[in-house]
Amino acid sequence: MVNRERILNEFLELVRIASPSLAEREIAEVLKVKLNAIGLKVAEDNAGQSIGGNCGNLIATLPSTLPQAPVLMLSAHMDNVEPCHGVKPIVSDGIIRSSGNTVLGGDDKAGLSSILEALRNVKEQNIPHGEIQVVFSVAEEGSSGAKHIDRSLIHANLGYVFDSSGSPGKIINKAPGENSLIFKLFGRSAHAGIEPEKGLNAVILAAKALAQIPDGRINEITTANIGKINGGIATNIVPETVAIKGETRSHNLTELQAISEKIKDIFERSVDEQGGKSQVTVQNVYNPYELTMDMPVISIAQAAMRELGWDSVIKATGGGSDANYYNSYGIPCAVLGIGTQKIHTTEEYIEIEDLYKTAELAIELIRHTGDPKTT
Repeated sequence: MVNRERILNEFLELVRIASPSLAEREIAEVLKVKLNAIGLKVAEDNAGQSIGGNCGNLIATLPSTLPQAPVLMLSAHMDNVEPCHGVKPIVSDGIIRSSGNTVLGGDDKAGLSSILEALRNVKEQNIPHGEIQVVFSVAEEGSSGAKHIDRSLIHANLGYVFDSSGSPGKIINKAPGENSLIFKLFGRSAHAGIEPEKGLNAVILAAKALAQIPDGRINEITTANIGKINGGIATNIVPETVAIKGETRSHNLTELQAISEKIKDIFERSVDEQGGKSQVTVQNVYNPYELTMDMPVISIAQAAMRELGWDSVIKATGGGSDANYYNSYGIPCAVLGIGTQKIHTTEEYIEIEDLYKTAELAIELIRHTGDPKTT
């Protein structure tokens, strides 16, 4: 049984700590103390150096009391989206929200709090368990610390990422891969009032090219989006260069590559036909994954939810998470709903009961992973 007062107070403590992506040092030091006090051995990798941050991923281990049980990973991320400085949580009518000037930070401090509370319960109640690895990652909202994690430090057989909006009971078993698209386009500058005919407007080149590429919902498993355009210096200068950033996503890796290359080819050909030059770079961000119903990572989650008297909802998502990386490392990993609502906005909130329920779920996941009848 979770200690409701303890987890609520800890959640309120954590959301007050500003932890934007690449600046998680303060919260990491707080979490190290908490994990050590519970009895876990904590390591920090060098991911921060790779991504320009001030902190690495935390990987903590609780030794097994059931040597034959699978190694379980429980993960959440330490960073928040902006604005996350000066969070003032307000508790009212069973709901926690911010004062309205910042995000609340439940994404993902609800995950952090729930995992910590579950670990304390395991120790206090002497719950038998296999080895537990806790991964608190950096820069999930930006440069992705999980992509740069020291893989020699993780060896779990299965895992759960506590990082999805929606009520506890949701299991994400399928997510798309993502490619980033970086467009560099070159025209020719000239004075826009005196001799515009000597210029080649890079903005117009880009507009005509972009009008030809696939965009939005390509089909039920694939999307594409142009998200950022930057070009030009002044209105009296024909712009010479334009930089554009976009993305493609798909649940099918072959289709992800195909749509990315199609956009690249159409764009480059259009610019070339207009007399300009372009360079389009396709970079893989992460690959898609799909967990089937017969996999232990799904059956254990369902068994834990049945024990709690919940209905489980298994669904795909259109977004990525740290789970995309963990699955690519060979650790079957599902994402779980933790009760956060309206994330990435100043209207973010969480029902207090969902905070308690998420901690209860984490306890049952530990219990059922150690139960040979479940695994």
